Amino acid sequence: MKYDMKDLTVLIPIRVESLVRLENVLAVIRYLRKYFETNIMVLEADKRNNGVLCSLLPQDVDYIFVPDNDPVFYRTKYINQMAMKTTTEFLAIWDADVVSLPSQVYESIIKLRSGKYDICYPYEGIFLDTSKLIRDLYLESEDITILEELKMMMIAPYGTYMHGGALLVNAKSYHASGMENLKFYGWGPEDTERYERWTNLGYRIGYAKGCLFHLSHPRDLNGTHNSNQQKMYSHYLKDTAILSSKEDIRNQMNL
Repeated sequence: MKYDMKDLTVLIPIRVESLVRLENVLAVIRYLRKYFETNIMVLEADKRNNGVLCSLLPQDVDYIFVPDNDPVFYRTKYINQMAMKTTTEFLAIWDADVVSLPSQVYESIIKLRSGKYDICYPYEGIFLDTSKLIRDLYLESEDITILEELKMMMIAPYGTYMHGGALLVNAKSYHASGMENLKFYGWGPEDTERYERWTNLGYRIGYAKGCLFHLSHPRDLNGTHNSNQQKMYSHYLKDTAILSSKEDIRNQMNL
């Protein structure tokens, strides 16, 4: 059975820097298509289009390639570009390496459709890294229950109150909030800043019970802070969002 989520567009920005990353994003797209009747948009940004990802994607996936010679993957910028192209009532910002129980994702869209929430996370803050071994076990069968059964063997690398990896949001609310903060350039705590900004703006935030699984992959320049200066500035942006009033945020984001 597939859940009906035709009123949602899943946005997946990516730079394919390794075979592992390619395997992960393809597995995530197969997962989305297996369990949901929904729209999927993939934006790949790199110095040249080698055609590999595009040739492996199903025809019903909306694929965009953006030439980009910058070694730093400007993820926030690309998410905003994708969000401006969507026409569905809801959108999801989805990492190229995460999956959760399908029922959690459907629970999230039901909460949004009810009108009681502006944003809903398809997990309750527990973000688990599979490890290479469990990732490989999952890829062999792509049976999501394997991850659920082995979750006690996984670690939560960033703690248990996470707001990244995957989220579903009312598109109008997302646009009204200023979308992604373009001051975040490269890897950083933009997920936390976004959550704190939404909280201070008075947005209604929901959660689905359960965890989010991250398919392990090697980390390069775009899997960590690219400099001490960038690290300090990105944490400054996050802390500013935590301490800002609604009026401050509106001024900062030009809302």
